[in-house]
Amino acid sequence: MPNNADHTSKQFDFELEALRARVLKMGGLVEEQIKLALEGLMTGDLGLCDKVEDADHRVNALEVGIDEDVSTIIARRQPAAGDLRMLLTVVKTITDLERIGDEADKIARMAKLIYSDDRLQLPRTAEIRHMSQMALQMLRNSLDAFARLDLPASADVVRQDRNVDEEFRSILRQLITFMMEDPRNISLCIEILFIAKAIERIGDHAKNISEYVVYMVKGKDVRHVSLEEIEREVLS
Repeated sequence: MPNNADHTSKQFDFELEALRARVLKMGGLVEEQIKLALEGLMTGDLGLCDKVEDADHRVNALEVGIDEDVSTIIARRQPAAGDLRMLLTVVKTITDLERIGDEADKIARMAKLIYSDDRLQLPRTAEIRHMSQMALQMLRNSLDAFARLDLPASADVVRQDRNVDEEFRSILRQLITFMMEDPRNISLCIEILFIAKAIERIGDHAKNISEYVVYMVKGKDVRHVSLEEIEREVLS
């Protein structure tokens, strides 16, 4: 028969795995929020934007629930080393996921504002779509790295963030040109700029999640360090 320590250890492992599964569920909900918000923006279907706001309540509830479960596990199990890092990573990750949901909600609200003025065309829709696909891929990759503890995938997400940032700067330059060419474009261009900034922030939060994975596995805080340093840490 297994001794009580083995039983306790297995139960703790089960609790940790259940927690990770809930984080990934939250990530899936947030990804769906982004997709709905962008589809509402591209098509003018404001019903999709309403769904984003409805989903935000579920995302917030998941964050609160997971946070409470982590606190309970820490108090009951008093974890150390890798298990404690895993729990701290969960808390940090759900915070970033909740903020990604807020950015999706912001995109949905801006889409409503744009279409409420009966504007039938959006400047640089293709660039917004391309940038959003890049940010979405970053989110998927960071969640995959979290699920599989994949350090090379984490480094890839940090690398991809540079591309999203460059795409944002390109859109910003184009919007400034539109505003200079015709002052009547200023209001719409500012609204599109808010959307582009929200997408850029989604990429930033995905990057944060990937950095937490490095901390969880290696015990090294790689926030605010260069990509080259992260790559060295991943390969060491």
